[in-house]
Amino acid sequence: MSKTRRSVRKRKERLGSHMALVGITFVVISLAVVVNFRGAALREKDLAYQIREENLNRQVEEEKERARQLEEQRIYVQTKEYIEKVAKEKLGLVNPDEILLKPEQ
Repeated sequence: MSKTRRSVRKRKERLGSHMALVGITFVVISLAVVVNFRGAALREKDLAYQIREENLNRQVEEEKERARQLEEQRIYVQTKEYIEKVAKEKLGLVNPDEILLKPEQ
């Protein structure tokens, strides 16, 4: 082979290796950009999920408080005091030893 053919061949090989290097660099940069955008989207989703979790935890605490209040109410409605109160208010009943005073009309 002549010297010119070798130099042309080497130039083509160098050009090919440079093009491969440029292609690989482009792919790596593209991947980095895509990963960065996806990461940002995931961070936003994570923040939204954290806010949702805080809201749900707050609701759980509110429901626990409501359940406690309902349990207190359930216990109260079983007491003699509550039964007498309802009998007086809704049914107009009185205890045998009570005197009922009615205002004049």
